[in-house]
Amino acid sequence: MKSDEILQYCLKYLDGTVLVNSWGEKGIFYNPNNTLKRGVYILTIKEKDGENDKSSNLNRENIYRVNLGVQKKTFINMFGEIPKRPGKGCIVDMEYDFTTTNEIIPHPVYAWMGWICCLNPTEKTFDELKPLIQEAYEYAQLKYKKRKK
Repeated sequence: MKSDEILQYCLKYLDGTVLVNSWGEKGIFYNPNNTLKRGVYILTIKEKDGENDKSSNLNRENIYRVNLGVQKKTFINMFGEIPKRPGKGCIVDMEYDFTTTNEIIPHPVYAWMGWICCLNPTEKTFDELKPLIQEAYEYAQLKYKKRKK
C-alpha cells in the first residue's frame, strides 16, 4: 500500500477529519468544521527519520510508518504492558525490532502513551489496522469533546 491510500481512507471514512502536514509528518486529526486550532490526533504517517526518532530507519527508500494512538487497555491486550516513558532521544524499553515492515508493533517512542505503528503495511495488514484506526478515531472524538468544554 502507498501512504496516501491510508490517508485517503481516513479522510473518506472518518467524518470530521482533516489532513495536516507538520513536523515532517502527515497527520489525520479529528476536527469537525476546523473548530480547534489543530484538532486531535488520530493517525500520522512519518516518511523520514526525525531528530528524536530514528529507531525505524525511515530514511530507507520507500519506507514509511503509520502511527496511531489506541486506548491503553487495547495496547496492553496487544503487547502485555505499557512501557515507561523513554528519555529524550531514546526509545521505549521493549523487545521489538522497530525497523520491521508489515507488522503491527508498539511505537518506538510513544508506546508509553498507547501508540502503535506499522511500517509499510500490506493491504492484508491494513485490514487488521482498520478496527484500530476506528478505535483511535473514537478515542479522538472523546478527547475532542473534553477540549471543547
